[in-house]
Amino acid sequence: MKTSKLILATLMLTGTASFAVGQESSNKPMEMAPVTLPAQCGEAADQKMPMTDRSGMDMSGMDEAHKAFMAGMIRMQPAMMRGIMAKDPDVAFVCTMIAHHQGAIDMASVELKYGDNDEAKQAAQKIIDDQTKEIADFKKWLEANVK
Repeated sequence: MKTSKLILATLMLTGTASFAVGQESSNKPMEMAPVTLPAQCGEAADQKMPMTDRSGMDMSGMDEAHKAFMAGMIRMQPAMMRGIMAKDPDVAFVCTMIAHHQGAIDMASVELKYGDNDEAKQAAQKIIDDQTKEIADFKKWLEANVK
């Protein structure tokens, strides 16, 4: 089981995995609202990436916490790929980081819900606080620098 989770994590990080996150049963994919990029991200915000089919992986062996972590990754990855497609490299960076930070917030929220270790939970809350501010700063930058 550990080997399959390691392979899954590797595939997720390389962007080659295609899978579903189960709700109450592993046979029902969990509907996730995509990360919404600001309008200043331009065409990148409207592009659809080919990595939207999540129907190939049986997650029945995962507990609810790990399914929730995977949902955060699934939600973040397409938005990061869209953000990086902005023509201006500065805008691409900012738009991608908005999605990346939102993914970190989503996963930190999972730690707060399911975690038991106070130190890990404090780190998760710090991530939520810091990255929420950074997203707001990135959005302000987009408003000031992209017309």
